Amino acid sequence: MENQLAKSTEERTFQYQDSLPSLPVPSLEESLKKYLESVKPFANQEEYKKTEEIVQKFQSGIGEKLHQKLLERAKGKRNWLEEWWLNVAYLDVRIPSQLNVNFAGPAAHFEHYWPPKEGTQLERGSIILWHNLNYWQLLRKEKVPVHKVGNTPLDMNQFRMLFSTCKVPGITRDSIMNYFRTEIERKNGVEVRELVASYIKVIIETIKEVDEITKGETYKRSLERPVTEIWEKTHSAVQLTYIHKKCHSDEPDGPGIAALTSEERTRWAKAREYLIGLDPENLALLEKIQSSLLVYSMEDSSPHVTPEDYSEIIAAILIGDPTVRWGDKSYNLISFSNGVFGCNCDHAPFDAMIMVNISYYVDEKIFQNEGRWKGSEKVRDIPLPKELIFTVDEKVLNDINQAKAQYLREASDLQIAAYAFTSFGKKLTKNKMLHPDTFIQLALQLAYYRLHGHPGCCYETAMTRYFYHGRTETMRSCTVEAVRWCQSMQDPSVSLHERQQKMLQAFAKHNKMMKDCSAGKGFDRHLLGLLLIAKEEGLPVPELFTDPLFSKSGGGGNFVLSTSLVGYLRVQGVVVPMVHNGYGFFYHIRDDRFVVACSAWKSCPETDAEKLVQLTFCAFHDMIRLMNTTHL
Repeated sequence: MENQLAKSTEERTFQYQDSLPSLPVPSLEESLKKYLESVKPFANQEEYKKTEEIVQKFQSGIGEKLHQKLLERAKGKRNWLEEWWLNVAYLDVRIPSQLNVNFAGPAAHFEHYWPPKEGTQLERGSIILWHNLNYWQLLRKEKVPVHKVGNTPLDMNQFRMLFSTCKVPGITRDSIMNYFRTEIERKNGVEVRELVASYIKVIIETIKEVDEITKGETYKRSLERPVTEIWEKTHSAVQLTYIHKKCHSDEPDGPGIAALTSEERTRWAKAREYLIGLDPENLALLEKIQSSLLVYSMEDSSPHVTPEDYSEIIAAILIGDPTVRWGDKSYNLISFSNGVFGCNCDHAPFDAMIMVNISYYVDEKIFQNEGRWKGSEKVRDIPLPKELIFTVDEKVLNDINQAKAQYLREASDLQIAAYAFTSFGKKLTKNKMLHPDTFIQLALQLAYYRLHGHPGCCYETAMTRYFYHGRTETMRSCTVEAVRWCQSMQDPSVSLHERQQKMLQAFAKHNKMMKDCSAGKGFDRHLLGLLLIAKEEGLPVPELFTDPLFSKSGGGGNFVLSTSLVGYLRVQGVVVPMVHNGYGFFYHIRDDRFVVACSAWKSCPETDAEKLVQLTFCAFHDMIRLMNTTHL
């Protein structure tokens, strides 16, 4: 990615979209064979035999019929999964998405030229906005280089969802509004629903009230300020300074309407409908937020962060004040009083690799300029920001208070442990001929086994961007080979040589599975497609999906370990666990270190994020010692 960001190119960002291959439908026989392998670590002999019978019955019966219908669907769609996945994984989900679905992470600027320092928030904020706007311009002009593996281009569609995108709540299903258009599309007259491309929204921690009381019980409150035409850092500095002063004046705080986006989805949808019915102007204001490039937030807190300890800053970004970020927005850029930055993003429109790309781009620009502004210092007259004033009443205020209360209850229950392991990194594992991603995944399996005494069903993100509008596939890291190795590490009678051989077998299995998943040969999305076909046909749910081993092995989103490689750059992130007794585990890999961020629920007596991270670090050392052993 470093080279892809740095080099200039004649290629246009989206030029290969029409030539990408369609997402394939895997072989039913192969998918079911892989599924049976995946449940073995979680079944005794009797349970496995029963599941094997269920699978055989499914394959020769209803499964084959559903598979044929899925093949028919795939003939008419370049990506048979796309719409289904968006709905099932995101838009139909009714739990609050700001905490349970969104992903978040800190910007890496604090590691070099922007260490935490009070009094730098506005100056740094104006610089970081400038670089974000430049990246937006690169996208509009289609000058962001096409991602490739070798000479093979990958799907770039998710980059269209970074700016000017917002999720809108619905009573039973949400929707995504995307206002982004390239320059070519705009010239060709592509329809754009209320495009407000030049807006950047700024939500301040102390949101201010403008008119105290009007018309009986109706209140008008400001929510955010649109900042237009800030194409120079100096202009954004003036704008941000004006906003900061205004919001730290003696005016009373406003109610924090943005907190409604942290509510359960149906309740938020009803509250939104009521808000619009209260005053038609409220809809216009909501649409300005939806169509804005991004939401920029200024917070007064100063979370601790060092290159070795990310815990407090990640917590502040993921579970901070819900009134200062718009939870449905694709991109919330958050600044803190000590000049530290991060992002909080709705997961529905895109996956984390999009944020990794722009975060790295901005970080590299800041690094190259030694943290300073090296452009023009000229300031021209531009209009000051205008407040967007919502009409609210007592019901809206009650809705806001309820949303904040439920959010803060859940947020206070989340434990986050995020640290850097600095003894070694990618360079050493590569020297040992060990894939660094697989190295971390197997270390995590060993850590979980040692902490809980049994295997942990694990989801690892595999990308399917070789295909048109491809996003992800599930890679199940808890294999039979991984469990056998974990067991050998806990058995003092097993020799070092045997442990090493079992570990290498686990590596080989993991690497092959990841390759298959990326090539469209995974099985979890295939099984999901078969289930959804059955539902669309009005058929009973097949026994395969009601079998206890299906959920026990992670099926249906029940993985106790929800993991993802964030990449090989200076970018880190985090998500909450999939299940109450589980963990969210994100990590990134560098030449000299591994950085991990682990989340768990405090109310679950079984889980402990701090212990899991420390045991994972211990496993790193154990694995390298195995490779250094002379008992071969």
